[in-house]
Amino acid sequence: MDHQIKAVFFDIDGTLTSFKTHEVPQSTKDAIEELKGKGIKVFIATGRAPSQMKIVTARLGIDFDGYMTMTGQYCFDDNGFLKTHDIDKTDLRIFLDYLADHPEVGANFAEEDYVYFNQINEIIRNQYAGLGATAPSLVIDDVNRVFSHPTYQFSAFVKEDEERRIVDLLPGCRSVRWHPAFCDFIPADGGKPAGIKAFMELYGFEREECMAFGDGGNDVDMLAYAGIGVAMGNGGELAKASADYITADVDDDGILKALQHFHVL
Repeated sequence: MDHQIKAVFFDIDGTLTSFKTHEVPQSTKDAIEELKGKGIKVFIATGRAPSQMKIVTARLGIDFDGYMTMTGQYCFDDNGFLKTHDIDKTDLRIFLDYLADHPEVGANFAEEDYVYFNQINEIIRNQYAGLGATAPSLVIDDVNRVFSHPTYQFSAFVKEDEERRIVDLLPGCRSVRWHPAFCDFIPADGGKPAGIKAFMELYGFEREECMAFGDGGNDVDMLAYAGIGVAMGNGGELAKASADYITADVDDDGILKALQHFHVL
């Protein structure tokens, strides 16, 4: 390798945790501890909200050096670092108008310390049941909160054809999808690469010194951006196409095997 890896970024669902067992393989836990022992920084890179990190990290049993949440829109660590990028109120107004015209559509909205839904329908119940012990609570609230509270990401529980129609309505947003049931909307210039850049600036890393692991549609640009992008064997085709390397499934020690393949461990 031309550059020594100094930082590794991990998606959660389908990368650190298995969709089959909802657990982190022991080989992954051991590999991350070994990375930390070598002085390599380890970061979460997730579409989940910052308010969900305590339950997730408690379940993982791992201390991370920083957290890139809401697909790169809210980056922080335990030492006071914070960098955020919220969604323009114009786009939020357009999306609320869309929801008013489509009362069957479920959606959620992510703030700094609060995630709420416009409604809980069967699609949402089924999807959250599949997250197991790391599933956050389901709360319904008034969607007009978006005008008085910074909103960093919102999600629509729609299929891909409807997702494209919504995207066409929103001038300042783009969508990313890591699950068949829903898609996340973030600022058009946001995403996980923006989160990597935030921590690069904090620590002085070069892009080539960063490695990233992911499996879903919201990992595509992160895998392409990182010096080494690794797609999980259980990942989607878009993630695999954007990666430098495709490793084994999360349940088949995929993270450990990739770290060994690139001689990081």
